[in-house]
Amino acid sequence: MAVNIYDTANQLEQDLRQTKEYKELQAAYATMQANQSAFDLFKDFQEVQMQLSQKQMNGEELSDEEVQKAHDLADKVGNVDEIKALMGKERNLNQLMNDLNQIITKPVQELYRN
Repeated sequence: MAVNIYDTANQLEQDLRQTKEYKELQAAYATMQANQSAFDLFKDFQEVQMQLSQKQMNGEELSDEEVQKAHDLADKVGNVDEIKALMGKERNLNQLMNDLNQIITKPVQELYRN
């Protein structure tokens, strides 16, 4: 019997939505959204991160001004309880996803060890 790995992946996606980690992240995001100033700051921070990441991927140098702006925003973000809570929940979900990735890639890891 042939395995349709995409069916398995789609089931994993549905199962992930039911995990405690995902539900806690979802709740933390909703709480952060309810605080308009926190939400606006979070969106600004995401935008700056995306821009800097894009520049780095393109091999462009980051200016001192850009780096300072990112640090300043990170400091502000670190002082907002709703955003700190969100980032903590995001770390928990990322750990779960890293664990899953280890399991999924185990056959390839084993192949290259032999």
